[in-house]
Amino acid sequence: MQALVCEAYGPPETLKLRDMPIPQPGDGEIQIRVHCSGLNFPDSLIIENKYQFKPELPFAPGSELAGTVTAVGPGVDRFVIGDRVSALTSWGGFAEYAVANAQLATRVPETMDLETAGVFTCAYGTVYHALKQRARLQPGETVLALGASGGIGLATVEIAKAMGARVIAAASSDEKLAIAKAHGADELVNYKTHNLKDAVKQLTGKHGVDVISDPVGDALSEPAFRTMAWEGRHLVIGFAAGAIPAIPLNLTLLKGASIMGVFWGDFVVRTPAENHANMDELYELHAQGKLKPHISARYPLADGGKAIRAIMEGKVTGRAAILCNAENG
Repeated sequence: MQALVCEAYGPPETLKLRDMPIPQPGDGEIQIRVHCSGLNFPDSLIIENKYQFKPELPFAPGSELAGTVTAVGPGVDRFVIGDRVSALTSWGGFAEYAVANAQLATRVPETMDLETAGVFTCAYGTVYHALKQRARLQPGETVLALGASGGIGLATVEIAKAMGARVIAAASSDEKLAIAKAHGADELVNYKTHNLKDAVKQLTGKHGVDVISDPVGDALSEPAFRTMAWEGRHLVIGFAAGAIPAIPLNLTLLKGASIMGVFWGDFVVRTPAENHANMDELYELHAQGKLKPHISARYPLADGGKAIRAIMEGKVTGRAAILCNAENG
């Protein structure tokens, strides 16, 4: 099989398309012929040895994928050969075949094509867990979505709306905000041309924001937190802007507010049954037309490095797809 391989830690331009042995499933694993692998920001970190997971070299990046089961390992009874699945792999997804823990895979319903499934699980699974289990979002509450045109941001807009919330989308350009608006955002804030704190406070009045979805970090987190309502919840999802912010803890006291970490990957491993239930609910919301993943770019496997460079430079809106066996699924 062919795989896009990291042979030495470095920038995405150093990734190489190589012929590799087809991986075989072990106990509790399934082998998948990969149709599509979703691009995620951690893919840019893992190839430079900046991520919490550190696979042995050489390896293929790619933490989520969708395809068809081609073999099952001992102890697997959830899937059979031919099943259409979406799976989490941490790495290994940028390849024609991959193996995954069967507990980290879900059956893709006929209402969703495999290309969409390949970019669906990480972003929508993360956000649904964040809003449902962590923030316990209630209908009528207000959600501020930072980085609203990115994968996490757009998923926040759509899921929060599906849960009955009012959504304020914040992004760095009017073009990006137009995408968030098309996906259901109620209010828009361009934080390059407007002061984020002042603009959000003007939109929320004395009440403030109930929930902040923050995959960005850096200089946006503190001004966003200063818009927080009493007993608000700030969801720490990632640091796409680079720097990890330091929020003055006196703000949590004054607002009776919470800063909540969202480590969805660990949630999936620790409580697989709860994650499977979440994914079933997300698939149903998609079938109802309430979730419509925005795929802004598609790359052949050989150009996966270009895709990672694009996400590093903030040029990806919504999701980008790596087509690994797209010609026949």
